[in-house]
Amino acid sequence: MRPKSAILDSPEIKAAFLADERLERLRTGKVACVLVIILMPLGSAMDVFSYPDHFGYFLGLRLGSSVLAAGLWYLHATRFGQAHYRWLGLPIALVPALFMCWMIGVTEGPTSHYYAALNLILLAVSVVTRWTFWESIASVAAILIMYLAVCSHPDPSVSRTVLLYELLLNVYFITLTGIIVVTGNYFFNQLRLREFRLRYELDANQRTLAEANQKLVELDQVKSRFFANISHELRTPLTLLLAPLETLLHDAKRSFDPQAREWLQTMYSNGLRLLKLINDLLDLVRLESGKMDVKREPVALTEFVKGLVNSVRKVAEDRHVQLHARVDEGVATVMVDRDKLEKILLNLTFNALKFTPAGGRVEVDAARNGEKLVIRVRDTGVGIPADKLPFLFQRFWQADTSAQRKYQGVGIGLALVKELVEIQEGVVSVESDPGQGATFTVTLPYLPAECVEPAPPAPAAPAAPEGPKLDTEWISGLYRRAELFPSVTSLQQSLKPVETAFARNRPRVLIADDEPDMLRFLRSQLEAMFQVLEAVDGQQAVEKAAQFLPDIVLCDMMMPGKDGLQVCREIRQRTSTHSVPVLLITARADEETKLTALAAGASDFLVKPFSTTELTVRLGNLVESHQFQKKLGRQNQILESTIEQLKETETQLVAAEKMASLGRLSAGIMHEINNPLNFMKTGLHVLQAKGEVLPEDQRAEYAEILADLADGVARVQGIVAALRTFAHPAADKLDKVKLEQVVAVALKLLSNDLKDGVTVEQHLAADHVVWGNQNKLVQVLMNLVQNAAYAVKKKEFPNGDRPTVRIESQIDNHLDKVIVRDNGVGIDPEDLGKVFEPFFTTKDVGEGMGLGLSICYRIIEEHEGKIRIQSEPGRFCEFTIELPRHAPA
Repeated sequence: MRPKSAILDSPEIKAAFLADERLERLRTGKVACVLVIILMPLGSAMDVFSYPDHFGYFLGLRLGSSVLAAGLWYLHATRFGQAHYRWLGLPIALVPALFMCWMIGVTEGPTSHYYAALNLILLAVSVVTRWTFWESIASVAAILIMYLAVCSHPDPSVSRTVLLYELLLNVYFITLTGIIVVTGNYFFNQLRLREFRLRYELDANQRTLAEANQKLVELDQVKSRFFANISHELRTPLTLLLAPLETLLHDAKRSFDPQAREWLQTMYSNGLRLLKLINDLLDLVRLESGKMDVKREPVALTEFVKGLVNSVRKVAEDRHVQLHARVDEGVATVMVDRDKLEKILLNLTFNALKFTPAGGRVEVDAARNGEKLVIRVRDTGVGIPADKLPFLFQRFWQADTSAQRKYQGVGIGLALVKELVEIQEGVVSVESDPGQGATFTVTLPYLPAECVEPAPPAPAAPAAPEGPKLDTEWISGLYRRAELFPSVTSLQQSLKPVETAFARNRPRVLIADDEPDMLRFLRSQLEAMFQVLEAVDGQQAVEKAAQFLPDIVLCDMMMPGKDGLQVCREIRQRTSTHSVPVLLITARADEETKLTALAAGASDFLVKPFSTTELTVRLGNLVESHQFQKKLGRQNQILESTIEQLKETETQLVAAEKMASLGRLSAGIMHEINNPLNFMKTGLHVLQAKGEVLPEDQRAEYAEILADLADGVARVQGIVAALRTFAHPAADKLDKVKLEQVVAVALKLLSNDLKDGVTVEQHLAADHVVWGNQNKLVQVLMNLVQNAAYAVKKKEFPNGDRPTVRIESQIDNHLDKVIVRDNGVGIDPEDLGKVFEPFFTTKDVGEGMGLGLSICYRIIEEHEGKIRIQSEPGRFCEFTIELPRHAPA
């Protein structure tokens, strides 16, 4: 259990607990004193039976205990006792215990059965009073001491063994009772402390909630007054704005150019839109304050409903939505509040038109159901999810509160409908299936006009003082025009514009905004300086930015589909539009919005309302910076391209110089080697002639030595010939060559390389003849077979396979093909593109110069053919020679 200090961790709670404990201790102390006063004299009944000889004496003791208890009770009511209430707790138990010990000492002492009264005193007083842990220990200890004191002079007539036994037994029970009392008081106090803290915190929370609720009520009242005041104040300047605009638009004597007339119409339309919003807010405030009255009047419902529907039919036709009205014949003239019913139907009808796509249908039905008038507005629009239906009529609630919402609004219309219906003792409900449309049902009391007594005439109003007269008829007409103003965007204005070709003498700006009026206004302000592209949502803005690569994007923050932030992110993610600057227009000016816009990739932002001068200056600065960056980018590309060309030219020059040096080197080698070779060949011829004079047993060995010398000379001649061919390529005479003979010569010359266990398989087409130079074809085949033999010797064959070189010929599509394939180590993929380069080799130092395959490539090119290579490391390598079947030009 936690100690008291841990529970009372707050000075405020601790002070409150001590105050509560003082009152509780005083109350329970008085109760305990009353129990002692009553119960101690009543115990005399036991004295009559147990100790009749001591009845009078014991009665006096008991009455004395009651008198002392009465004194303690009195002290609880005094100022002293209330200040020292803790010191009054122990005497309440010790006074009766003292007198009971006195009575025990007067009688048998340890053998007296009155020791049980001490247990009762401990239990009774501890249950009634609120002892602390240490007070419980002190009371138990004091009672034990008093009991032991009165038992120190026992009756000498009783044996000491009996006395000791009785004493120990009584002390055991008193001690056990004391332990129970101490433990019980400890846990009881802990529980009480927790209970007090919880109760204290609950009371504090209730007080806080009550204060907060009171503040909310006051704030709501202030809000209502503010809305009412601000609505009244806004209507006056707005009326003064709309009146001149209406006069200018309808004045036949004034002529405006199309641009000016479009601006005036935009101002007038948005003024009506703002006036309707203000009127709705004011109606909500009146309904909330209870200041709106129901003014019923006779209304011919058939003409009323159909006339109202006809007044908004142009909006439905513009959106290509069918609008129908139907009123049952049983509905006659009824008593309703015309203005409120008009607001209800207009709100529901405009709401249905807003959420119904082109080709859909909206129906307005009115019928009588007993004593109820039922009006239904059905549509075939997008519908409402089931989880959104309970919140539909809440004020300022919207199903989609994100910046990407498709349908705009502030969440007033349906809330106003509900309030207007309920104030007429009616009910409004909605049924909807997502994708199937929605049905709004308004149920009002049906009051026929003939059943309602006419209202008494109102008393005449006092005459108003002379002063300027207000055209109330025009004002009411203006309010009605505001009510009939459509809150939905026309279908024509919501279509995505298609761009055509543009001139290149002006920078290009892409404007993205879902408000048609704002889009037209921005275009009119910017088309003199820019080539203007338009987008009506975020998705189209991203697509047009990638298609037309504008110099700048002017984007609204809140748009359907993708908001301005998402547009910024996607433009920055695309490589083609990564550097295009984006200017965001937002209605919020807080720091969080600014930081979010910059983090999304916006180059700058503009807060509504803004001046066109600031807009054009910001756009100009961003476009100028973007064009400068584009120029720098192009110059960097030119510089990088120039550097690459210089590097390529340098490489070509180095390669040409290498080839020239190689030619000179080859010419020198051939000149220096050819003369010694001629001498060696002449000497071999002389030595061969001398061999005939040798003894028979020496001729064979002599001939073998001469053959080895001749083979070495032939190899040196081959190297010289290869260098001559590489250094001085020239096309020798081409003729028909038997491929079988070419292969035989090549294998004969390579017999020394193929003798170490290399198997050569030949699969040549019968009598296969190709066009070419026999010597050069032999040279090509020797190089390929020699490389193949080297590859198979480098590989181990643990599975019983044998190193094999396969030579095959084919005739395919007017081509002669010669294929040399081995099952050796193969060639790595990264080296396949380099094998025909001069001096490239994968062999170890001293095993080749890297000229063989380069010479083969050049020889086959001279024959107007091709040489291809395929390889898989560790499995095979295959060279395919393709030669034309006709004589090359």
